Amino acid sequence: MQFFSKKRKCFFSSIILASLFIFFGCSRNKGVSSLNEENLFSIEYGNFEDEINLFDITAVGSLSTYMTMHNGFFYIANGESKKILELNSYGDLLNLFYNDEEMESQKFADKNIRNSTKKAISYPFNQIGPLAVDSRNYLYVSDVLPVEKHERDEKQRLLLDFVILRFDSEGNFVDYIGQQGPGGTPFPFVKNIFVTKLNELVVLCTTNDGPVVYWFNEKGFLLYKIPITQQTIPSPGKDEGNPLDGKYYSSVGNVVPDWVNHRLFIHVDYYQDAVDADSKILNGVDYSMSLLYQLDLETKRYEAPLEIPSYENVEVDGLVKETYEIPYDFLGVTDSGWFFFIVPDDNGYLIQMVQPDGQRILKRSLSVDHAKNVYASLSLSESGIISGLFIQSDSAKIKWWRTDSLIY
Repeated sequence: MQFFSKKRKCFFSSIILASLFIFFGCSRNKGVSSLNEENLFSIEYGNFEDEINLFDITAVGSLSTYMTMHNGFFYIANGESKKILELNSYGDLLNLFYNDEEMESQKFADKNIRNSTKKAISYPFNQIGPLAVDSRNYLYVSDVLPVEKHERDEKQRLLLDFVILRFDSEGNFVDYIGQQGPGGTPFPFVKNIFVTKLNELVVLCTTNDGPVVYWFNEKGFLLYKIPITQQTIPSPGKDEGNPLDGKYYSSVGNVVPDWVNHRLFIHVDYYQDAVDADSKILNGVDYSMSLLYQLDLETKRYEAPLEIPSYENVEVDGLVKETYEIPYDFLGVTDSGWFFFIVPDDNGYLIQMVQPDGQRILKRSLSVDHAKNVYASLSLSESGIISGLFIQSDSAKIKWWRTDSLIY
């Protein structure tokens, strides 16, 4: 049995942490203008301080390299070489965090030069992943503990091996944060991490039952633990004008914290059984709608959801023209409350920006040659700038799109 019908033909999963998907047969919406990209700099492949090592980028398997942008500075966690690079918008290496077992010597931060602002910090990284930087320039990065420190949650059938490492603005290691706070029980798989305007850390984990969010205060102590399951997500009400009637299936997408308030934004896609009109036989599942829920952590109440318009993909086969609805992925939210959604097509990406009340929706296309990219990591800044790390055969390219100019 075909699980997804053609209505869901171009579905893709998480855009930030998954490998890039290439879509064929998808045509861009007419009338959507393109946004100019700025090619900032390239990073060569190798073992030197200002290079990243991806080993064999043609090999099967996922890459473990992530990027975030904060105040115009780029932070790249290169898991394959166990190091983190901090660079300015020209590609100059400013600070380096490295595992000295992987890189025995480094020369760019010469301690003999007086008043040098460059730093090289040695730390025994293991398997680093997503990272974030707060307003104090504290650096947070996920890492996996050595095997002998792994724990297990037998009840939920989870391996607990992830922690969040914390470094201060001078590069000094502060501590690691676990489920309860500093030195706590390791997390299950960490999908992403965030920091808020209040310098609070938010950790998004993946479990067998669905996402779990851990929210910590500025000192690293736990404020909230929020499991998100099919049972905790509210059912769409008839008074919200949604098309769901009868049985439906829900799929929780990305979960993102508010920059200012103790609030989560939860993206949920809904599907219903697809029945062949002639044979009356179930032949798959059709996409129906997407809702963005807002969960107030202080009151533990969900606000009325915002319906997110889908992407309409048009396919023409001879004289037959068919339109399919495709859900956007939730990229993130800005400090002014604009929601960003993204979907790839054969010309790059289509970005949909939605005002908090849903009254204003902007769409722009980002031109990206998917055929050149082996892997991509996209990041949305709090001001609304989209940055991208694109792994190509010769080097890694850093680009950004000034989408912030559209919403302020």
